[in-house]
Amino acid sequence: MNRLKDSTSPYLLQHADNPVDWWPWCDEAFAEAARRDVPVMLSVGYAACHWCHVMAHESFEDPETAAVLNEHVVAVKVDREERPDVDAVYMTATQAMTGQGGWPMTVFMTPDAEPFFTGTYYPRDYFRQLVLNISQAWRDQRDDVTGRARHVATALAENAAATASALRGQHGELDATFRQAADVALQGLSQDYDAARGGFGAAPKFPPSMVLEFLLRHHERTGSENALQLAEGTCEAMARGGMYDQLGGGFARYSVDADWVIPHFEKMLYDNALLARVYAHLWRRTGSALARRVAEQTCDWMLRELRTAEGGLAASLDADSEGEEGKFYVWSEAEVRSLLGDADAALLAAHWGVTSSGNFEGHNILHVDVDPSVTARRSGRSEDELRAAVQRARATLYDVRAKRVWPARDEKILAGWNGLMLRAIAEAARIFRRDDYRELALSSGDFLFREMVHDGRVMRTHTVGVTRLAGYLEDHAAVALGALALYELTFDRKWLDRAQLLADSTIEWFWSEETGAFFDTASDHEQLVTRPREITDNAVPSGTSLTAELLLRLGEMLHDAEYTRRGTWVVETLAEPMARYPGAFGNALGAADLAVNGAIEVAIAGNPSDERFTALAAELAPRYFPALALAGGVPGPATDGVGLMEDREARGGAPTAYVCRNYACDEPVTEPAALGDQLDRALAQRGPSEPTTVAHPQHQER
Repeated sequence: MNRLKDSTSPYLLQHADNPVDWWPWCDEAFAEAARRDVPVMLSVGYAACHWCHVMAHESFEDPETAAVLNEHVVAVKVDREERPDVDAVYMTATQAMTGQGGWPMTVFMTPDAEPFFTGTYYPRDYFRQLVLNISQAWRDQRDDVTGRARHVATALAENAAATASALRGQHGELDATFRQAADVALQGLSQDYDAARGGFGAAPKFPPSMVLEFLLRHHERTGSENALQLAEGTCEAMARGGMYDQLGGGFARYSVDADWVIPHFEKMLYDNALLARVYAHLWRRTGSALARRVAEQTCDWMLRELRTAEGGLAASLDADSEGEEGKFYVWSEAEVRSLLGDADAALLAAHWGVTSSGNFEGHNILHVDVDPSVTARRSGRSEDELRAAVQRARATLYDVRAKRVWPARDEKILAGWNGLMLRAIAEAARIFRRDDYRELALSSGDFLFREMVHDGRVMRTHTVGVTRLAGYLEDHAAVALGALALYELTFDRKWLDRAQLLADSTIEWFWSEETGAFFDTASDHEQLVTRPREITDNAVPSGTSLTAELLLRLGEMLHDAEYTRRGTWVVETLAEPMARYPGAFGNALGAADLAVNGAIEVAIAGNPSDERFTALAAELAPRYFPALALAGGVPGPATDGVGLMEDREARGGAPTAYVCRNYACDEPVTEPAALGDQLDRALAQRGPSEPTTVAHPQHQER
């Protein structure tokens, strides 16, 4: 066992019995490299990464390759999900030096942590020779190597400083810039849209969750049918493809092919949290039965397969089982026919595209290539009969599959990803009126604030009872947004207070007065080659866009001008890159929409346990809101300081709803039908609020 044996990361523990003399990321590793006068080799990956496993089996488990590594470098292994800061810094270097990136990421650097050679996966023989070449260059061409490393480190720091400086200067009137960015985004997405197969661009295709949220919001704001068609077409194609688990629910990381059929099989918590919200919102906007089914099945999958005994949700399921990618998920035609019986086998083979030759290495990935109405008609069955057969078959095949060797589960509970999940589950509980989702949301929220929030600051990871590593900007903002969603579900004031606590902590520890921006690491965090600040929305929303959204939503809820001003400032600094590259700012576009157009504000005065209160709140469930601020409770201590509840009273003792825009409200109503009418009228009013400009938000103690 090497030094990784004491780690809590399941990914690092996968390498604890390698013959490689691994070090975790720590000062001692770099001190050892300086003592031995050798380079550091950094290897970054994650537990569900297929090619990380391939390189591990080929190189890190091979005694000869390990011997070369142990002699010539200090080898450091990092779980990118535990240390996104380390990953971000060296991925930036890798992309700059090679023009591409990915995992596993392989970086050679000096004992001062300055990178001089970077790459991703390397086959064993090539990798072994590469290490020897690096070692020789370190001995014989030291000045060239260290000069290159210093140049790269300087470039990283200068680029970060230049970006921060440029963004700080890009503020002004946001409204016109946002509308331009939205129009450019829709135009670019329309040109990139795959009309035949859904989604954008060619293979591989990743689920564009934040772009889909933008399209739904843009349709609601402008009436653009094109925006809705792009969102609907992509959601339907993904849901029918093999990237979506037709038996267990939940989405794989991405589709290898352009048809959404062949997945890269790992299933990540963050993808499914984001996509569950997208499909729930699509159902609210269109009433699509497919969208509701997928939203609920995705939530069910998270609840069933990722929930830990401690109360949080695990990070992911691996792509591999029994050493083979996708083995857990695929079927032979003979298996399907023997398990489903004569009556249903042919029908369901046609429905799920099952053939004798298969579509993945001689096996079948279940997918719905043909519209179910066509399959039913061709089979001489009704659509109701097909739906019933699918329901029976899902249960049968899932039970059989559950007896196979499962993919490994990464037991890490990551705060930011759990915050995204908490928000999705709390919204789903409110939208679909599901008590099991409500219970999961409450237990997950209690777990996060009991185990992973200490003195107002969020910790990054909790594994097998151990909480460790300081949280990042995304952790604080995502957990706070999850708490805010719990408040809107329960109207329990403690969740709103907790969201505000984390917002204030985020301003205190992550805001930089010098640059007028939020950084991904706190001011007291370990100093790296450069302080990372990711502004684009990638696989997960950036910490910057999540924080802007949090501050703007709290500003609406609390009627707090300082929150609103700071959140708007952040969005304004992103306006120029957002207009140039809107596809990279899906979540930021949502925050900008909130800053420009504001939210529909709904306050319900009364006791949340009163059935009449519940009936009023239920009117919000089936309606799609581009942005909503929802508050409620008995007027008094439970609502003090909540600006949206100021001067709201329960008329005649009955729960009373107020529908407002910019705190100007319609006539208070006590009947659900009357509230529904007001909400419909509010949603029909398209267009922005008054133009918004803000001054630089100087830090103030709150």
